[in-house]
Amino acid sequence: MATLLIHLPAALLVIFRIGGLMLCAPVFGSNIIPVRVRILLAFVLGIALYPALYSVGAVSPEGLSLDLASLAPLVALEILVGLTIGLLASLPLIAMQMGGLLMGQQMGLGFATLYNPALGDEGDVVGQLFFFLALAGFLVVSGHEAIVAAVLHSFGHVPLGAFVFDAGVLTMVTGLLLSAVEVALRVAAPVIAIIFLQSIAMGFVSRTVPQLNILSLGFPLRILVGFTVMVGGLVVIADVGMGAIDDTLESITYWVRNG
Repeated sequence: MATLLIHLPAALLVIFRIGGLMLCAPVFGSNIIPVRVRILLAFVLGIALYPALYSVGAVSPEGLSLDLASLAPLVALEILVGLTIGLLASLPLIAMQMGGLLMGQQMGLGFATLYNPALGDEGDVVGQLFFFLALAGFLVVSGHEAIVAAVLHSFGHVPLGAFVFDAGVLTMVTGLLLSAVEVALRVAAPVIAIIFLQSIAMGFVSRTVPQLNILSLGFPLRILVGFTVMVGGLVVIADVGMGAIDDTLESITYWVRNG
């Protein structure tokens, strides 16, 4: 029993690092999954992984105690590690949703909002469509397994209670954020450009034939043109989204393995 108590603080820190992943990571952090199920999953994974991590020397109970005052800051750091990995893994999905949101706003679908249970927030139809397409692609490339493996490998580079948000981490986070914004713009750019040209054309038509009701004609035409361009570019959009997911997972894996 005494031997088990020695390992308890280190095992708790492993559980909390995995628990940070359950806060906002794709699939694991979804509001569709009850909180109790996510807590149980983090506990089971932590208990299952701790013996393997201890056997290879990735974690050690030395210097750790069950004292609440000394353990609480370490718990916060461990949650931050898992939270960082989960947030970075979510960026491509959020970028795809942002691109769809930009499309929907330009097509005049901004008022058609629905509740997105995966994010716990409202979004327009096109944004939700692209989010769930990106989520499906994330599952196809086994992204959920990749982020769990990333947390597992992070113990070799980031020991228990030793996470520091240094310049290297800040550079990686800002780089992935800029990449996510670029992906959103690349996804939405064709529809935005075509609708911009369509608006200019309708302006010329309204000056040439003032008898036409441009509002009643332009609104459905804008939706039709937008959906036509969007459907025609789905292959390119899918390549952009899958490339962003692959690049993000590679960046996370490189960080947890090499720093």
